[in-house]
Amino acid sequence: MPTYPWRQAPAGLATRRQLRARGLRPGGRDPVAQIVCRRGQRVAYLYDIDAALPVRPMTPARAAALDRAMAARQTCPDCGIRYPYCLPLRTLGTCPLCADGYATAA
Repeated sequence: MPTYPWRQAPAGLATRRQLRARGLRPGGRDPVAQIVCRRGQRVAYLYDIDAALPVRPMTPARAAALDRAMAARQTCPDCGIRYPYCLPLRTLGTCPLCADGYATAA
């Protein structure tokens, strides 16, 4: 796989984030090159822009599935309150208020 230093990749190649900003996705294709940065500690894969496909549109079913997945990450299992951010369920197991022992009304 061709490897390029930081900011030295040829035109026509983009990372996943750069593809997404253009409304594209890799489409199941393998990366065609890579960029090495931070003295070889970081690698970013590059995809061919011409072979990229458009992003699939958001359907009502996909939006509902995404909302259910986010609700699982944003809802406290103790008090049942849904917060507008993801809770630290791996470390605390609950919302910060329940972890500190404050009583919350559900």
